[in-house]
Amino acid sequence: MGSFFDQLSYADVAKTIDHSLLKPELDDSSVEAGCELAARYDVASVCVRPRDVERAHRLLANTKVAVGTVVGFPHGSSRTETKVFESRLALQNGARELDMVIDIGALISGNELYVREQIAAVVGAAHAEGALVKVILENAYLTDEQKARGCQLVEAAGADFVKTSTGFAPTGATVEDLRLMRRSVSPHIGVKAAHGIRTLDALLEVLEIGVTRVGATQTAAMLDEFKARKASPAPAASPSAAFDATSPLSGEE
Repeated sequence: MGSFFDQLSYADVAKTIDHSLLKPELDDSSVEAGCELAARYDVASVCVRPRDVERAHRLLANTKVAVGTVVGFPHGSSRTETKVFESRLALQNGARELDMVIDIGALISGNELYVREQIAAVVGAAHAEGALVKVILENAYLTDEQKARGCQLVEAAGADFVKTSTGFAPTGATVEDLRLMRRSVSPHIGVKAAHGIRTLDALLEVLEIGVTRVGATQTAAMLDEFKARKASPAPAASPSAAFDATSPLSGEE
């Protein structure tokens, strides 16, 4: 049997990527260019700010790229009613994937019933429209025990993915956290890595340990390199050398 890389097709890799367009300073033309890039590379989705959902939906209407957006972003401290309202408005505007920030303070405080019921309320609104929910734990602020318990609450609430980070905390995805998250949920729950996956080797490393989605801004560079390697196989760089989960705060995935 060949290596993990040898077994992957372009679609296998591209369809794990959520192209991130969440920087607060992005202007309209940058969002449009990002959507066009996502369509050109045929990734899984774009993850845009709530204000950009309608525009992204229009631009991607004739593609197989889903429109995603964020809920309770980036701090997770909005009331449940607010998160549900945000979700319904985003779904009305064309979003089919919601990346919701967990109530971080409630999780740390041990208010597990509140955390689970809030997630379930958003999940109910999304699933009624055939949309997916990814719940962001923001691991930078959690102990390992809290990360594992957060994953279990996400699954109990019926969400579709657990996700590491917003991109706006001091650190993002780490291999150790991703392994912990993968073993803390059932196989049918996806795991999304965000903030720190900026090279093809880093992407391949997390996919091999069971990650099913990756938030990325370096989409074109990673997928161009994947195609180049497939066309002319060469020894790969060490994935661990390329993995960057503790880079300076960047405000991006």
